[in-house]
Amino acid sequence: MGAGLFSVAGTLLLPGLAALVQDWRLLQGLGALMSGLLLLFWGFPALFPESPCWLLATDQVARARKILWHFAEASGVDPEDRSLEESSLVTELAMLSAGSPQPHYQSPLGLLRTQVTWRNGLILGFSSLVGEGIRASFRRSLAPQVPTFYLPYFLEAGLEVAALVFLLLTADRCGRRPVLLLGTMATGLASLLLLAGAQYLPGWTMLSLSVLGLLASRAVSALSSLFAAEVFPTVIRGAGLGLVLGAGFLGQAADPLDALHGRRGFFLQHVVFASLAVLALLCVLLLPESRGRGLPQSLQDADRLRRSPLLGCPRQDHLPLLSPSDSCWAGHTPQQR
Repeated sequence: MGAGLFSVAGTLLLPGLAALVQDWRLLQGLGALMSGLLLLFWGFPALFPESPCWLLATDQVARARKILWHFAEASGVDPEDRSLEESSLVTELAMLSAGSPQPHYQSPLGLLRTQVTWRNGLILGFSSLVGEGIRASFRRSLAPQVPTFYLPYFLEAGLEVAALVFLLLTADRCGRRPVLLLGTMATGLASLLLLAGAQYLPGWTMLSLSVLGLLASRAVSALSSLFAAEVFPTVIRGAGLGLVLGAGFLGQAADPLDALHGRRGFFLQHVVFASLAVLALLCVLLLPESRGRGLPQSLQDADRLRRSPLLGCPRQDHLPLLSPSDSCWAGHTPQQR
C-alpha cells in the first residue's frame, strides 16, 4: 500500500518536473539516474538488510543472527543482555545453528509440487493481469467524456489514491477475499455495461462507469499483490510476489493493442478482458482467507491454507471437497449440535 502511494506521488510530480525540464532527453536521464541510485541498496547491505525471517526459513542462521544483532544495537538494546526475552532468542538461535545446517533454497519451480499454493498464485496472477489490462478499456471510454488533456491523467491518479484508501479501510475489516471479490465484480460489471451500452448510454453514465471501472480495477491489482504476499510462503515469497507483479505488467503491455485497426482493436480487447474479468470473479472464490492468520513459512504451511466459506465459520479452513455445512459442525460435540 505504501509503495502504491509513493507511485501516485511520482505520477503527480511528473508533469511538473516535465514542465520544469522541458527536454525529454534530460527527463529520461533524470529517471535513469534515480533508478541507478537504487543500486546503492544492493551494494550496501546496511542500508537495506536481508529479511531475517527469510534467512531463518532457508537455514541461514549465522546471517540472521548478525542482522538481528544489528537491529538490536540500532534500537539501543544490548544483544548481550541476559534478560528473559533476549536469552530466549539467543537460546533459540543457538538451537537452530546446532550442527551447522546448510542453506536450503527453494526454487519457484517448487510451486509445481504443491497442491494448493500453485493454484492460489495462478489465480492472483490472473486477477492482477485482468486488473491492469482492462484499465486501457476504461481509459478509452473515459477519453470522449473528458476533452481536456491533463484531466484524465490527474483523475486516474486520484482514483488510484481512492482505491488504496478504500483497501486500507476495508481489507483488514472485511477480509482480503471478500474485498477482492467485490472489486472483481465491480470491474466486470462496469466493463460489460460499457461494452453493451456504448451507443445507447448517456454521457454521464459512460463517465460514471469508466470511473468505477478504473477505481475497481486498480483496487483489484493492488489487493492481488497484497494477497500474494500473505499466501506465498516465506521461502519463495519474493519470487511468488514477483510473478504476480509480472502478470500485472503483462496486462499493461496490452494497452497499445486497442489502437490496432482503429475501433476494431479496442472492441476486441474490451471483449477479451471483460470475459476474463468474469472468469476471474469465479476463480477468486477458490482463494483462502489470509486475514488474521500467520504468514506461512514453508511450502507445507502454505498448502494448509484452504478456502473457507464467505459466510459462517470464516476463520476455519476447509478441504476443497468438504461442504460448508459439515465443516461448520466440525469440532462440536453432539450436545452442542
